[in-house]
Amino acid sequence: MQAHVGGRRRLPLLVQAGQGRQHVHPKRLGLTELDVAEWPGTNTLGVSMNRVDFAPGGTNPPHIHPRATEIGIVMKGELLVGILGSLDSGNKLYSRVVRAGETFLIPRGLMHFQFNVGKTEATMVVSFNSQNPSIVFVPLTLFGSNPPIPTPVLTRALRVEAGVVELLKSKFSAGF
Repeated sequence: MQAHVGGRRRLPLLVQAGQGRQHVHPKRLGLTELDVAEWPGTNTLGVSMNRVDFAPGGTNPPHIHPRATEIGIVMKGELLVGILGSLDSGNKLYSRVVRAGETFLIPRGLMHFQFNVGKTEATMVVSFNSQNPSIVFVPLTLFGSNPPIPTPVLTRALRVEAGVVELLKSKFSAGF
């Protein structure tokens, strides 16, 4: 299945075992971006959008858009959408299953994720109030940075042994 929403294809739409690049499998999703890189006319207009297709169990891992608020609509399927509050909110998780035809809003800079909780494919279309919202994937940032964050920093921050940190680093050293 191929889909282009006027933008560039970044990942296969549906990733099954044995297909695509290995680092795509854990997320089980496909992404088509439409931003200033592919649609130069959006430069200075402050808008961009993505289409994300999820296989059953597909995950858009915890991430942050530091330069944009995100608004989305689930086109088909059902997604668990979670937003993590800040320290002053007690790091509260706000989550809800969003079904086809329903919308959601993610404030700028808050960590969030989407997870296909259904047994069928799910699709969402999201828009941003920036032509370049950027994305910071939390696991990749912590464990796949270049150069790497020193292991003692992560062992103290995460309250785990060095072996756990090294194992996690090995899983993200090549990206997602």
